[in-house]
Amino acid sequence: MKQRHPGTAHVPFWLRWLIPVLLVITWLAIAGVGGPTFGRLDEVSSNNQASFLPAGAEATEAQDWQAKFRDSDEIPAVIVVESESAFTPAQLGEAAALKDKLAELQAGSAVIGPIPSEDGSAVQFVVPISSSGEVKEIVQELRQEVQESAPDGMQTFVTGPAGLTADLVSAFAGIDGILLLVALAAVFIILLIVYRSLLLPIAVLFTSVFALCAAILLVFGMAKLGWIQLSGQSQGILSILVIGAATDYALLYVARFREALTHTTNRTSAVLTAWKASFEPILASGATVIIALLCLLFSDLNSNKALGPVAAAGILCSLFAALTLLPALMALLGRAAFWPFRPKLIPETEREPELVTGLEGQKGLWRATGSLVSRRPRAVWVASVLLLLAASAGILQLKANGVPQTDVILTASNAVDGQDALARHFDAGSGSPAVIVADEAKAQEVLDKTKATDGVGDAYLLAEGSVPITGAPGAPSAPDVREGKVLINATLNYAADSSDAENVVVKLREDLKKIDDGALVGGVTATALDTNTTAQRDLIVIIPVVLAVILLILILLLRSVLAPVLLVASVVLSYGAAMGVSALVFNNIFGFPGADATVPLFGFVFLVALGVDYNIFLMSRVREESLKHGTRPGILRGLGVTGGVITSAGVVLAATFAALGVIPIMFLVQLAFIVAFGVLLDTVLVRSLLVPALAYDLGGRIWWPSKLGRLDDDGRASGGARDAKGSLETDLEGAARS
Repeated sequence: MKQRHPGTAHVPFWLRWLIPVLLVITWLAIAGVGGPTFGRLDEVSSNNQASFLPAGAEATEAQDWQAKFRDSDEIPAVIVVESESAFTPAQLGEAAALKDKLAELQAGSAVIGPIPSEDGSAVQFVVPISSSGEVKEIVQELRQEVQESAPDGMQTFVTGPAGLTADLVSAFAGIDGILLLVALAAVFIILLIVYRSLLLPIAVLFTSVFALCAAILLVFGMAKLGWIQLSGQSQGILSILVIGAATDYALLYVARFREALTHTTNRTSAVLTAWKASFEPILASGATVIIALLCLLFSDLNSNKALGPVAAAGILCSLFAALTLLPALMALLGRAAFWPFRPKLIPETEREPELVTGLEGQKGLWRATGSLVSRRPRAVWVASVLLLLAASAGILQLKANGVPQTDVILTASNAVDGQDALARHFDAGSGSPAVIVADEAKAQEVLDKTKATDGVGDAYLLAEGSVPITGAPGAPSAPDVREGKVLINATLNYAADSSDAENVVVKLREDLKKIDDGALVGGVTATALDTNTTAQRDLIVIIPVVLAVILLILILLLRSVLAPVLLVASVVLSYGAAMGVSALVFNNIFGFPGADATVPLFGFVFLVALGVDYNIFLMSRVREESLKHGTRPGILRGLGVTGGVITSAGVVLAATFAALGVIPIMFLVQLAFIVAFGVLLDTVLVRSLLVPALAYDLGGRIWWPSKLGRLDDDGRASGGARDAKGSLETDLEGAARS
């Protein structure tokens, strides 16, 4: 009778074909619904400033009061018509006629203007636009109308909050298509190089794309129900995060599947073996990132709070896709997935080499790396730490205290040019005044103090309909009073998004509260100020929470205390180095004027959570090998067998985040560089040299206080491969003899 080869035992039909087919059909159905939903995200997405407001800030409270004074949620578009010389009477007449044409567009309430400049070479109009409408389309109509109707030879601009919002929406326009195509193309090329196969990269990409479809469906539902606020920023990060994370998890699973195929001819058995081996590290990795992202719920910024559950939903879908869809595809494809370089069955006598040093069976780059780590572990980890510390010094050059809104968009912008024109001819804060909420009884005192404040060009009480009380004949004389409060508009001498304007707001808040302790100062400038202040507070609150959560997960995974503490310390050091190098690049190469105040926090959450992923992949395998062969051989063995897959995963994740750079928004470009560079730094230096060398230097003590560490120190490592007390020289001699 013919002897059955190990691994060819009969597997039931339902396990070999029925379950994989049902899983694939289920995911096809999810993608069939989620894919078309991608084009509907605009229905539940908002890029206006309200979506970024700090939840408990003074500017938010002031905005709530403003809403009580008006019947609609309008934002102003400021139209500037500029001439190289003073307007002639005829040109002023043409400009005045423009008001009627603007009113016909019915963008909002009454059009204000034309307001001539003191130098006579510009006029401005203020056109209120309902923020609940299609701001981008309305602004485009305004620009077209103004350009066609303005006197010949004039430059025209539509700026102000509405103009800037429209240009911001346009900048995000590529987030649905271009960003995703660039990310997928980069991942596909990398996978082709890594696997030298056609089917496997397609299977991995299917896993990532289907995970994204599921995430979009989930996020759309949460936004539709009002549970979260979705913005273009979080939408772009979601796409990149899901593609990168799902591909990383897939790479880990495929590596274990390929390894299992060298031990059995039964593909179903190989699928289950790979699933069991990769389940714990993938689950721990996903849980780490999900919980770290959910820590953003502790933020007082609406934009951060929204991103937390949005990104966490994406990681959850990536996790499920990698643990269900990909194994199903591998069960159906088997060895054919690796064609034309299919894994070959290794004879049983060659499968588990007797380990003396841990380098047996390794070759090429990872043998050389392991050899370096084993020969000079202390020199390697000390040099790595010093290099990271030196790079971290650059963080002192990071200017993450916010940037003017006009610098956020990196491409040509009519609204940004309009702000410059506005500053040339009018009070720079025109169209974006500071809004003061004051007690009715103290309104005049507050108004007088506001007018007397340095940096305030003009200030006036508002009557019903937000009409200013100027004292001119025919103008209203009684302020609008709601619940005992009045509104005051203060036009600043500085651009609303400048640091000088923020200083004026700080001064107003200090002085006005001495007159009316309930006075509130809001508006565009106050919102930017409160956003930056809140973002800096979030760093202090959220970072310790994220570190504590990651530390706890690592302790549970590795059954150790010392190893998780050292791993967390390594990724924090790596984060500091990434931010230091990024600061130098932003200042000296890209020439950015600064960075958004949320950049350090987002960089931390993504880099630390994702950086720990690679240490989880490495150290979970090291622990597995240490149980068989002892700690030091286990470290070198774990480093060698995970080296290729983790490096590939790091390159994939760096490439996907780098794709964010195609969106011309400063925040996304900066985040793209920080995460891409940081992930590569983590992959190449921290995971390949620092962590293995430090662990090798400590030996069994790395597992303190677990039993594994005590056994190793006593020379009784699980598996009995060697005496753990044996010296490195003895190990190397044994390897040479073998």
